[in-house]
Amino acid sequence: MFYKRNHGPIPVLENYSLFRLKVGGLAPNHCSLSMDEIKQLPKHTVVATLQCAGNRRTAMSLSRKVKGVGWDISALGNGVWSGARLSDVLNMVGIPNYTKVSSCGGKHVEFVSVDKCKEENGGPYKGSIPLLQATSPDADVILAYEMNGEELNRDHGYPLRVVVPGVIGARSVKWLKSIDIIAEECQGFFMQKDYKMFPPSVTWDNINWGSRRPLMDFPIQCAICRPEDGAYLEEGSKVTVQGYALSGGGRGIERIDVSVDGGKTWIEAKLGQGLKSGHGYIPDDDDHRDKWAWVLWELSVQISSPTDILAKAVDSAANVQPESVESIWNLRGVLNNSWHKI
Repeated sequence: MFYKRNHGPIPVLENYSLFRLKVGGLAPNHCSLSMDEIKQLPKHTVVATLQCAGNRRTAMSLSRKVKGVGWDISALGNGVWSGARLSDVLNMVGIPNYTKVSSCGGKHVEFVSVDKCKEENGGPYKGSIPLLQATSPDADVILAYEMNGEELNRDHGYPLRVVVPGVIGARSVKWLKSIDIIAEECQGFFMQKDYKMFPPSVTWDNINWGSRRPLMDFPIQCAICRPEDGAYLEEGSKVTVQGYALSGGGRGIERIDVSVDGGKTWIEAKLGQGLKSGHGYIPDDDDHRDKWAWVLWELSVQISSPTDILAKAVDSAANVQPESVESIWNLRGVLNNSWHKI
């Protein structure tokens, strides 16, 4: 299963053979690529978790009402994505790797979808990332035509979508139509008037959208998947607590702390894959670090019920989840990464 999110009706591509991806804007050259031409480029595969910025919004709305789709803990999914590196495509229009500003003055890469949405007054959904990120092979940004070893389906962007690992899902534009190199970040609705982080003091009466930058990397996140919230557990029974953890920007997960006594004491959980899945710390070895993927974890522990079970994660940069949802409350209910409690 993989979550689905779109801001307009899912488009239908009538004729695959007529598809062309246009690449232009502030680049030395322009090009128009068919799917066959895109597939002739070196195929790159990346394991990455895509996460909606509104993941766990429902819990935030329990503190104070927010505006948006009421996601619980499942507005994310981990996939194996394959396609052409965006940096290789940009090389074709004369932009070298690791370019911050193109020779024509471009600083951002805008992705334009076939998807039409009301927020754009019937125009296409679009978003952008910095040119330096787009031209960095290390950032693993790809134009994906396969998901989990199969051709993309309509729900996930057939025939072509962008996958921007470590960044909120809104920037991984589906049903890709064109790529433009632009001087300023995308001015679309979902870059300028949505998906921004405001402090708890900001309301719909005093909001100033221009005062905040668009969200990009998602913060460290962790959630308990089993047992379910409100589950009946026998007093003194041994329970296996399981969940996921991830962090944006390519920061790996260092550890998961779990409490079965409401936060009085903590126990480190076992990571199911990644850097510390039975290997311990391995200096200068990235082979055991799935930097763009979630980490699954578990802990078998005896509990005394009734009780609250809590979980929080720490990433490789020592970022820790905040304890209270109230401290990060915002009117759009985005980026709720407070301690997860059941």
